Amino acid sequence: MLAVKLIQNQGISVQGIAFETPFFNARKAKVAAQQLRLPLQVIDITAEHLEMLKAPRYGFGKNMNPCIDCHTLMLNMAGRTMAEIGADFIFTGEVLGQRPMSQTRQSLYIVAKNSGYGEYVLRPLSARLLPESRPEREGKVNRQQLLDIQGRSRKLQLALAKEYGIDAFPPPAGGCLLTDPMFSVRLRDLFSRQPAYTRRDIELLKYGRHFRISDAVRIVVGRNEKDNLAIEALIREEDTVIRMASVPGPLVIIPGGGTEGAIMTAARLCILYSGAANEETAMVQVSNSGKTCSLAATAAGRAEAREMII
Repeated sequence: MLAVKLIQNQGISVQGIAFETPFFNARKAKVAAQQLRLPLQVIDITAEHLEMLKAPRYGFGKNMNPCIDCHTLMLNMAGRTMAEIGADFIFTGEVLGQRPMSQTRQSLYIVAKNSGYGEYVLRPLSARLLPESRPEREGKVNRQQLLDIQGRSRKLQLALAKEYGIDAFPPPAGGCLLTDPMFSVRLRDLFSRQPAYTRRDIELLKYGRHFRISDAVRIVVGRNEKDNLAIEALIREEDTVIRMASVPGPLVIIPGGGTEGAIMTAARLCILYSGAANEETAMVQVSNSGKTCSLAATAAGRAEAREMII
């Protein structure tokens, strides 16, 4: 938001761009653009992002976050859009040294260079600490009106926001599921066990408990009503769906369906996390391809569940 203001204050028309994948969305960008009355284009880069995730050139961070390669991809997509609409340059809100892995001087250089549009990339908040970009050299942007912010403190940014009258803005961190340890474990499991995964498979990783019972079969068990509703919205006809017959319990699915053994395991997990966990036997309803039947089972043991959980 601050970078936009700095550029707009030089009389330059700005087009906002935000990106979406199953791992992050453009909600914060939409809110910011609305506040700034900024036209915003949202681009889904899922296909390109998943391809990059298979083997990021600069590897992953602490979890499954390939920040340098991800930023490179975003700048590449922004560069393509720049060419399509006839814009003069690209700029971002990055600050030199703000994030120790992805915003070092070397990282900023690598990301811009590998995007294919390096000379067109401008970082207005730290521009005077970085080499001149092409729009600065060509006089399209006045370098002296740009800033020299660096480091992890945000005191200068907060003061500038107050000066611009920006009193509502999203928190600076978070938002990417690839930085989440639990989600990363599930994603690695999916990539290694099911190479023919779909986007729906990735969406399911966001909800419930996940149990792996073979390379081809996993079971998803809702944790609460919110999970149950989200999982229900992702059900496909070929899935096996299991619910408690007469007591409260989780929604359980076997993506793609399952054998009799897999269904029994899913039923036992359903009972374990239901109101019938302590009963000798309980009834569940099993649905697949429009057909429903009842099944009696006993709850899985806690130790057994721990061995299967992803």
